Amino acid sequence: MASDEPKAKRIKLEEKKLSQNALFGMGNPLLDICAVVDKDFLDKYGLKPNDQILAEEKHKEMFEEIVKKFKVEYHAGGATQNSVKVAQWMIQEPHKVATFFGCIGKDKFGKILKEKAEEAHVDAHYYEQSQEPTGTCAACITGDNRSLIANLAAANCYKKEKHLDLAENWKLVEKAQVYYIAGFFLTVSLESILKVAKHASQNNKIFCLNLSAPFICEFFKEALMKVMPYVDILFGNETTEDIEEIAKKAQSLPKENKKRQRIVVFTQGKEGTVMTKGDKVETFPVLEIDQSEMVDTNGAGDAFVGGFLSQLVQDKTFEQCIRAGHYAANVIIRHAGCTFPEKPDFH
Repeated sequence: MASDEPKAKRIKLEEKKLSQNALFGMGNPLLDICAVVDKDFLDKYGLKPNDQILAEEKHKEMFEEIVKKFKVEYHAGGATQNSVKVAQWMIQEPHKVATFFGCIGKDKFGKILKEKAEEAHVDAHYYEQSQEPTGTCAACITGDNRSLIANLAAANCYKKEKHLDLAENWKLVEKAQVYYIAGFFLTVSLESILKVAKHASQNNKIFCLNLSAPFICEFFKEALMKVMPYVDILFGNETTEDIEEIAKKAQSLPKENKKRQRIVVFTQGKEGTVMTKGDKVETFPVLEIDQSEMVDTNGAGDAFVGGFLSQLVQDKTFEQCIRAGHYAANVIIRHAGCTFPEKPDFH
């Protein structure tokens, strides 16, 4: 009989069965267009070798030219979409645990984004419109440098009443247990974020927000403060000054759902990740990586969140969520773009 014991234990240890659409993300879907270019190309469009900018009028033709002139790779991008894609990769089965909403154009790039989401087994439901083309981000690579030029275009056109409010779409929102939105989306549709955040709060589900970039805190503070009362988990990164201080401040902001304590999680690149729960501040070391193995640190923050969410949606401890976040980021920085091997090796 003894041999049956481990079996019983094994059954007990089996993962919580995840349902489809348990994780919901909404944000700016961008198609990353990556190519190794030459100095003449950078000079022609006035680009620095290593930079991150929003596209201006003078960059418009560049997006067509890069495709014609160089060998390009397409990756489905945009911060939130990257994170839910990584979460789905970490989870593996079932497919479509992750849902994604955002706006694209009815064009070739939009078609590629849909295909890429499908390949990643993410249940993407895009609002498609023809006023603006699909948002793109050109990654112009020269040696170790990459110059990123983002053209939001269609991503900026998401409309609550045209997409989120539709019964079949809202049903997917209601199916979710965990919600994640990057701060970048605050510039697009505050009313959509608030509708989702209030739903999460009223139903004691988990709503997560990322501060994303300094300009969000600086220029969209009012919108951010409207969402904060509903935030259960707040993510941020090393671009924010005095992390412990901010983490503590964020902890003390008013909160609607009193059943959940607000958690603040800040990554700091190769320094440890800081987490605050109430008065408690903890730092978790990241996984070491040899400089020579680092290919591209660009998607690391998105990947960390994706790893974190993959465990959160399975009711794992916050410590386990952070470990998974560190693992995912460590994998992503070894690859160009927010791409990964076929299967994760996370235990």
